[in-house]
Amino acid sequence: MICTRIYLALLLLIPRLLGAQGATYEPAWVMPPDPPREFRGAWLATVGNIDWPSKPGLPVAQQKAELLALLDRAVQLKLNAIIFQVRPSSDALYVSSLEPWSEYLTGRMGQSPEPLYDPLALAVSEAHTRGLELHAWFNPFRAQHAQAKSPPSPTHFARTHPELVRHYGGELDLDPGEPAARAHVLKVVLDVVNRYDVDGVQFDDYFYPYPVKDTHGQEVDFPDFATWQKYGAPAGLDRAAWRRQNINEFVHSVYAGIKAAKPWVKFGISPFGIWRPFNPASVRGFDAYAKLDADSRLWLNNGWVDYMSPQLYWSVASPQQSFPALLQWWQTQNILHRHLWPGLYDAATGQKFSNDEIARQIDITRARQAHGEIHFHLRTLLENPALNASLRNEYELAALVPASPWLDAVPPPKPLILAISQTGGLQVNWQPGFLADGQGKPARNWVLQSEINQVWQTKILPPGQNSWYFSHPMPETVVVRAVDRTGNLSEPAGLKRDARNLQSKPAIH
Repeated sequence: MICTRIYLALLLLIPRLLGAQGATYEPAWVMPPDPPREFRGAWLATVGNIDWPSKPGLPVAQQKAELLALLDRAVQLKLNAIIFQVRPSSDALYVSSLEPWSEYLTGRMGQSPEPLYDPLALAVSEAHTRGLELHAWFNPFRAQHAQAKSPPSPTHFARTHPELVRHYGGELDLDPGEPAARAHVLKVVLDVVNRYDVDGVQFDDYFYPYPVKDTHGQEVDFPDFATWQKYGAPAGLDRAAWRRQNINEFVHSVYAGIKAAKPWVKFGISPFGIWRPFNPASVRGFDAYAKLDADSRLWLNNGWVDYMSPQLYWSVASPQQSFPALLQWWQTQNILHRHLWPGLYDAATGQKFSNDEIARQIDITRARQAHGEIHFHLRTLLENPALNASLRNEYELAALVPASPWLDAVPPPKPLILAISQTGGLQVNWQPGFLADGQGKPARNWVLQSEINQVWQTKILPPGQNSWYFSHPMPETVVVRAVDRTGNLSEPAGLKRDARNLQSKPAIH
C-alpha cells in the first residue's frame, strides 16, 4: 500500500516536470464491450522430439532459443495457452528428485543438461511473460516408449520398482492396478503443482495402454492377471470393471490433490475422441471404454476435470466419426458445464485434411459455443503455410481464456489507473488495486480497451506490463481491467477524454 502511494505521488509530478500541453483524461464509469473468450491451446510435444527440442543433445543455449521462438510464434498466432509435455515416459523435462531427466532433452535418460537449467521453470516464466497459460502435460503410466533410444537410468521407476512395471508391446508400463504405482504418479503430479506456477495439468489418452497384437493378429492382453487376482477378484470385480475402477479412483485422486494444493490450477484430460462406438448412434470405431479402460464420460459427468479435450481427429465429413456429431455428443454429456475444448488434428492438414478443414472445425466449435480448442501440434501450426494462414484469419482478434467460476468466482480488485496526456500522445499507467480489507489479488493478465471514433479495440497484456502509449489519434476512452488466475475480470478502471480542457494533468482512478 505504501509503494502504491509513492507510485501515484511520483506520477503526479511527471506532467509538471514535463510542462506538456494536451487533452485531459478524467475518471469515468465506462463499461466496455466484453473481450472475446476462447481457449486457443496447442500441444508442445517432447516425446520423440516432435516439437521441442528439435533433436536431443542440443547445446543448452540452442534449446532455450528454440523454446522461446516457439512461444513467440504462438503469441503471433494469438494463441493463449501451451500444453507442455513434461513427462513423456516416467521421466522429467524439469528438475526432479522423483524421476530422471528425459532422454529427449540430452540424448540419454538421467543425464542432466549442461549447464544445468530447468526447462519447465523457463517455459512457465516465459509463457507468462508473453501472456500465455502454461499447462503441464503428463503421460501417467507409460514407463518407457517402444522407440526409446536409451535404457532406463538407475533412478527410473522401472529400475527402482520393477515389481510395479509390466512389459507390453515393446514398451514398459506402470501397472495401474498397483496402488503404489498410482500413488507414485500422483506424487509426481503434485510435486510439479506445488513447485511450479503452472496454470493447468493435463493427461492425454494413455491410461491402460493401447492394445498390441501378436504375429497371428490376435490382441495380447495386458499382463496384470496376478494384480487382478490380488486386488480385483477378492472384491468381486471382473478384470474390466476392476481396471476402470483403478483409473476412476486415480483420476479422482489427482483432481482432489490438485485442488487441495492450488485450487486455481485447472485439471484437464484429452481422451480418445470416441467414448464408445454408437455414441452417438452414427459413430463407429475404437472403444476406449473397453480397450483403454477409460470411462471419460464418467469423469466429465462427475466434475473430476475442469476441462475435457476429446481428440476429435476426424474430418467434418467423416461418415462414421463425424467431427460435429461427436462434438455435439460430448456437449450432451457435459452436465456440470465444465470446459469442453476439442482436440484438433492439425497434423493431417495437406494429407488427410484439406487446407481449410481445421478452420471449418473451429467455426463449428464456435457455433456450438464450445469456446475453444487445442491443436496437435505446435510446430505443425507454425510450419504449414496454408494452416498458418487460415489460423491467422480465424484468430484475428486476441482472446481471453474462458473463466472457470466453479473454481473461483470472486473478481480481482479494480486497477489504479493514471493518464499523462501530451501533445505527442497519451501515456497510460496502471497497477493492481486492493480490496476493502487492503488485500490484493494477483493479475494473470490485463485487458486494455480503447475507443477511437466510436470503435473499440482490445489488447490482452501480460502481468508484468503496466503501461501503454497511445500516439495520434488519441482515444476518447481508455479502460483497464485485471484478469485473475481463473479468468475473472475486475471492474473497469476508466478514463474519458475531456476536450474542453487542454491543461495537462494526471487523472487517477
